[in-house]
Amino acid sequence: MPQARWNGTVIAESAHCEMVEGNHYFPPAALKRDFVQASDTHTVCGWKGKASYYDVVVNGQVNRDACWYYPDCKPDAKHIEGYVAFWRGVEISA
Repeated sequence: MPQARWNGTVIAESAHCEMVEGNHYFPPAALKRDFVQASDTHTVCGWKGKASYYDVVVNGQVNRDACWYYPDCKPDAKHIEGYVAFWRGVEISA
């Protein structure tokens, strides 16, 4: 089952991830919300829409903007709406 880990802690895990552009997108319920905090960062993807970010926080260490999601996707990306993807050193294992 795919897992997202940072600093040895599982941040998300699910057997129902979506793969988009080489990234595992985890369903919203798979995210362990004790380890994330909302960020003010937003970016825009031409075909997915406006992304929002979370900081990952483990044992007092903060990985800024280490995960993102699309709260309101454009039509071609509706299948990942609300799903969360990771980067910036967050390891994904299957």
